[in-house]
Amino acid sequence: MPRYLISFDDGSMDHIPGEDLPIVSEESHRVVHEAKAAGVWIFGAGVQRQQATIVSTDGTTTAGPKPETKPVIGGFSIIEVASRQEALMWAARIAAACRCAQEVREIMFDPES
Repeated sequence: MPRYLISFDDGSMDHIPGEDLPIVSEESHRVVHEAKAAGVWIFGAGVQRQQATIVSTDGTTTAGPKPETKPVIGGFSIIEVASRQEALMWAARIAAACRCAQEVREIMFDPES
């Protein structure tokens, strides 16, 4: 069954007033619980707002882009569903709960992972 990455950019939730964050968190967790109960939830999390570290093929590290200068993922969910249409339905529920648009991309199948 295909897996999908549902994500939003860092800063996409910055428009939400601080006093509304508890209800947004509650609504978001409700969707996660429903996805788990439906058996489609694989994993999800928010990503800390920070400058990334780039690790080269030779192991050297350099400072990566800052979230303010390049779009970076702010949070994501991975689900496993029968169709893209079903993934879009879950993304719509997540978007409503998080109050921000979601990007949906199918994850390439790799039998080794």
